[in-house]
Amino acid sequence: MKGYLTLLILGALTLSMSSCFLKKGGKGKPGVPDDGQLHGLPPTARQSMNRPLHMVYIPAGTFHMGPSDEDISYNFTTRNRQVSIPGFWMDATEITNNEYRQFVTWTRDSLAFKILYGQGINKDTDTSAVDWKKVNTIKYDRTTIEKLNELNLAPDNRLYGKPEVDPDKLVYRIEYFDLPAAAKRENAGHPRKEFMVKRDQKVYPDTLVWMRDFSYSYNEPMTKRYFSHPSFGNYPVVGVTWKQAVAFCHWRSHIQNSYLEKKKFAVESDFRLPSEAEWEYAARGARSNSMYPWGNYYLRNKKGCLLANFKPGRGNYAEDGGFYTVRADGYWPNDYGLYNMSGNVAEWTNSYFYEGAYNFVSDMSPDVRLDAKDSDPPRMKRKVVRGGSWKDIGYFLQVSTRNFEYQDTAKSYIGFRCVIDLAPKMRK
Repeated sequence: MKGYLTLLILGALTLSMSSCFLKKGGKGKPGVPDDGQLHGLPPTARQSMNRPLHMVYIPAGTFHMGPSDEDISYNFTTRNRQVSIPGFWMDATEITNNEYRQFVTWTRDSLAFKILYGQGINKDTDTSAVDWKKVNTIKYDRTTIEKLNELNLAPDNRLYGKPEVDPDKLVYRIEYFDLPAAAKRENAGHPRKEFMVKRDQKVYPDTLVWMRDFSYSYNEPMTKRYFSHPSFGNYPVVGVTWKQAVAFCHWRSHIQNSYLEKKKFAVESDFRLPSEAEWEYAARGARSNSMYPWGNYYLRNKKGCLLANFKPGRGNYAEDGGFYTVRADGYWPNDYGLYNMSGNVAEWTNSYFYEGAYNFVSDMSPDVRLDAKDSDPPRMKRKVVRGGSWKDIGYFLQVSTRNFEYQDTAKSYIGFRCVIDLAPKMRK
């Protein structure tokens, strides 16, 4: 009996140790033992990426996508249906002027390096192939700027002869694989280069949108100061087209992956714009069939305070605390920790705007994408815009309201935020 009891204890200890080992996943040393058995071989890269800065995790789940209120336009483009969304990470705020300025400055510095230490700039230049140790030694004084003739404004475009960088020459090179196109050519034997996309994209935001969007309106101060003045550094960037937002996502992926490769970490997914289904799911903050990120049914709390930055009443723009935009972290976040999912600025999504999309998209991570070319008709360039903005009435703040804008158009009331898909370990 004593021996049997000892055997039970040893068996329990063995089972406990075994379960702990399985729970940890078995670390083991690199390489495979030569014992004729199947052990598996993990990748050589380490799984040690830090949690994404200023992003929050949106857990996987199911929700009813579509209107939670009457379809006042009666166009039936947002039929209610149940869909499921996998987990992803999302920027807690809209991309700010300071964050976008890092992209613009990076592009300027990479082009300056090509001029000062390379063969100059041209359309075939890879803006990412830069010796950043040398770049950090560049001082943008008058002498240096005068050497950057290829990057500067032409003499007849200068005020008082002051040499300045030409914003139209700040061009970022985008290179990626068109995976949807490759997926359509199953077992077709097409060479890899057929699915490689390379294009140049101007990155400087259009600051004139503040004047262009509103006829017979005095908005010159916003044109002159909004992107350049430090007081607006933490305000959402505007004047950015859908194509520029996509370029920002590519650049953000590049600097992240370059760091991971340098540290021998596993390369993660790329940053991207959210699909409209992901955006709506995140905006609801796990509140089923709610009209707004904070719930139903009102735009004010019990104290009478407005809950978002929009156009109250018939145009009392200042009542909500911001005449134009407000800080990207203004107002209370929703239950996922996301700020200004309604109001402040509307946001680009990655989805193509098609009126009948809800009738045929999948119920699993639905999306309709179309990478329209510059030569395509305007109808093919429509991208879904969500969230409403500082100049919109309350209807557009509803999380289910769809709208669109053309991918090559910039507005003073449209910004964006990024999402990224990370490995399961990062979700803890």
